[in-house]
Amino acid sequence: MATSSLSAPFSHWITDSSRPYRKTNHLITKSAKIHSAINRDARVGSLETSTLPSKVARPHNGVASIVQPSYSIAALGPSEATLGCHLARRLVEIGVGDVFSVPGDFNLSLLDHFVTEPGLNLIGCCNELNAGYAADGYARSRGVGACVVTFTVGGLSVINAIAGAYSENLPLICIVGGPNSNDYGRNQVLHHTIGLPDFTQELRCFQTVTCHQAVVNNLEDAQEQIDTAIFTALKESKPVYISISCNLTSIPHPTFSRKPITFSLSPRLSDQMVLEAAVEAAAEFLNKAVKPVMVAGPNLRIAKACDTFAELADASGYAHAVMASAKGLVSTEHHAHFIGTYWGTVSTAFCAEIVESADAYLFAGPIFNDLSSVGYSLLIKKEKAIIVQPDRVVIGNGPTFGFVEMNDFLKALAKRLNRNTTAYENYHRIYVPDGRPLKRDPKEPLRVNVLFQHIQNMLSSKTTAIVEAGDIWFNCQKLKLPSGCGLHCVTLLCSYEHQMQYASIGWSVGATLGYAAGAPNKRVIACIGDGSFQMTAQDVSTMLRCGQNSIIFLINNGGYTTEAGIHNGPYNVIKNWSYTGLVDAIHNGEGKCWTAKVCCEEELAKAIETATGPQKDCLCFIEVIVNREDGSKELLPFSSRLAAANSRAPVPR
Repeated sequence: MATSSLSAPFSHWITDSSRPYRKTNHLITKSAKIHSAINRDARVGSLETSTLPSKVARPHNGVASIVQPSYSIAALGPSEATLGCHLARRLVEIGVGDVFSVPGDFNLSLLDHFVTEPGLNLIGCCNELNAGYAADGYARSRGVGACVVTFTVGGLSVINAIAGAYSENLPLICIVGGPNSNDYGRNQVLHHTIGLPDFTQELRCFQTVTCHQAVVNNLEDAQEQIDTAIFTALKESKPVYISISCNLTSIPHPTFSRKPITFSLSPRLSDQMVLEAAVEAAAEFLNKAVKPVMVAGPNLRIAKACDTFAELADASGYAHAVMASAKGLVSTEHHAHFIGTYWGTVSTAFCAEIVESADAYLFAGPIFNDLSSVGYSLLIKKEKAIIVQPDRVVIGNGPTFGFVEMNDFLKALAKRLNRNTTAYENYHRIYVPDGRPLKRDPKEPLRVNVLFQHIQNMLSSKTTAIVEAGDIWFNCQKLKLPSGCGLHCVTLLCSYEHQMQYASIGWSVGATLGYAAGAPNKRVIACIGDGSFQMTAQDVSTMLRCGQNSIIFLINNGGYTTEAGIHNGPYNVIKNWSYTGLVDAIHNGEGKCWTAKVCCEEELAKAIETATGPQKDCLCFIEVIVNREDGSKELLPFSSRLAAANSRAPVPR
């Protein structure tokens, strides 16, 4: 145990509580790697045991999206297994049923093996960035995702999406078709490089956004390198990079002839003595408080502690909230003591007043950054806070308890807390329900808050909301998610997904594609701004090829609303597109697609009725025209505080 520093301003101490959880040693012994594979009774990407998906995802609505191989690959016996077959088989074994790809000359032979692998569906994307975003979305719905691109030009295009997956703690296998193994070390220049005879530029770029890198240019250790990389992705719940030399994929090797074996992902174990001390200290801290509260953070996902948090909330009786970046992870939005989203000055109604006036608060898995803290302006004090991260607990200005797993801690703490409903009673006393929008005149221009009132009515246990970065965040935080939502240990599915840490606009298009592929029994409702859509619009095409039936709401307000709120300028105005016309052109009579443009509530209601009725099996694209100035009320204080944080004067050094 180590002692933390004394009380410090919020902007100084938040960085400690948001540090990544401890990293494990990536150097695994050869024998451990040879005798490891994913246990069929172990949850993909988890550090604890549960159940793998019973079957891989298949093409949806009867529309196959598998690309046919360029040549026939004969059925290979156990003694003839090739590198490409081994990698494809490994992906299927860990629960990957769909791989998102862009072909290039260095990965074509590898793609042939993926096409012929039973249980593996190759989905060709329009560009590498969207392939990465799709793998991100797939990992959210299935526990692990994969994409395949070509050397450097593909790798450096997909790397932005890989960085986003890293920030969100998503296990993702990024596979790159690499140069011929004979070209390494020969001091010659290849195409798809920057003109230097050094092939490590791409590798060096990926080292900071992946937890493990494998360059396979030798058959002797290929199996070991591949298995180690996959094992590490699942163990660390982070992306990994695997480069495969293009001339090795079709060559058999004895190490590929073994029957499928299992990676054993041992659960992380707490130090029992430290765990008991942490629980004792936390229970004493909270039980002496008059009005304690609990707040869920996004690291509940990586700790697989969403259900445990809900159990603690139920046992303690505490008023509890979620951070904006954790919305949808816990199943407590219909709990009697749920008080909303805590997000400083832009929290949902009356939530901040209760959290910030508490005399003790437990934050489970928080990430405090400039966005989640609204420009470092949260009115919380370190000496009142218990910060629980996936592998450690920090109690006020007191000690830090390391080697304590979040699940173990929350379960044990639930047995030690006195039931206390004071904070919730205070919330109930001051709470006033949100008023409904004023009655509107017929054909009155549509307002954004009216749009989300209708989206609220669409949500059910059979839908998942994919939410783009920007002003849409604030409107979607007010959505009441369906009963039973949350990231459950058995289903892996969450009914609400967004990317708040990395906040890469355009992410939602690829994520919608990937999530829908991984969860064909869920209908995705995507909320995307016009500026974001212009970044990644092409892969609406891939959604059509795959026969997906997502509903996309394209909010057309003519520009970058959030950026304009932070710092206005002519660069925040974008060229208006005929968005429905674009999607109709992409459709081109192939696949099932329905589009509509709406300008008032009556047209919106009719479009939603059509999308959920006669066109329920189609990809539905609804362009919503709203006024450029029609932002959420939360955007004003949020953007002003973020602008103030960005414009702080340099501190003399």
